[in-house]
Amino acid sequence: MAQSSIGSGPATAPAGDFVLILSCPDQPGIVHAVSGFLVAHGGNIVESQQYGDRLTRRFFMRIDFEIAEAASADHLRDEFTSVATRFGMDFELWGAKAPYKTLIMVSKQLHCLNDLLFRASTGSLQIETTAVVSNHPDAGPLARSYGIDFHHVPVTPETKADAEKRLMELVDDTGAHLVVLARYMQVLSDDLCRQLSGRAINIHHSFLPSFKGARPYHQAFDRGVKLVGATAHYVTGDLDEGPIIEQDVLRVDHNYDQNQLVSAGRDVEAQVLSRAVRWHCESRVLLNGDRTVVFR
Repeated sequence: MAQSSIGSGPATAPAGDFVLILSCPDQPGIVHAVSGFLVAHGGNIVESQQYGDRLTRRFFMRIDFEIAEAASADHLRDEFTSVATRFGMDFELWGAKAPYKTLIMVSKQLHCLNDLLFRASTGSLQIETTAVVSNHPDAGPLARSYGIDFHHVPVTPETKADAEKRLMELVDDTGAHLVVLARYMQVLSDDLCRQLSGRAINIHHSFLPSFKGARPYHQAFDRGVKLVGATAHYVTGDLDEGPIIEQDVLRVDHNYDQNQLVSAGRDVEAQVLSRAVRWHCESRVLLNGDRTVVFR
């Protein structure tokens, strides 16, 4: 059965420029069928990438295409359904330039939030930040300085269920396509993870599982680490173990004191998260079981 994720991504954009992503069992004729669909609708391919996984026997494809005459993503999506059904495709199709409505969650560490808001304000991230949500009030002034609604939703063991209900209300009310945990230091319940499956991205340092809990960079300093890194991944019920989108590392040495190590780690976290968010919002990330295919 073909699936189109109508509610998982932006549906409108400047007329004529669209992105199609798909995955399906690998078999002959897929590229021919997709190309034929584009030809039939007057499409011109701007960028095309594909990958066949020989282990899972699944095929993945991303096409950025233009259509000379005005067309809507909804119409093209409906027209493509017959092709998708024939090959058992999971697919998504929408305007290439449509901004992703994004809700950002944060606790007290604001470096990733600050980086995302700045990049979005300069146009280097294809997102529209619908709200900032935090279990602490610290991020309020920063969010408001960008003209973004801020919601303080405290979380305690007794109020966790109500707080997560409030979070999903904000996701639904703002029409958010993506939720970004920009150093949000609360563990989400399995139920909430399922509701946000495939549309929530988290960032964490790459010391795990060695240095858990509070002040991980200080723990790492005490052990004399030589690499500082970060991992961005989709959120699942398995803590910090969801499908990985992006990772990076920075080499450090004995010259770094504790504060410099923390600063280096925050820089890597911000860069890794921004890349993961950008690739997701440009429809460059496709799930492949517990892994991802990233068409950079």
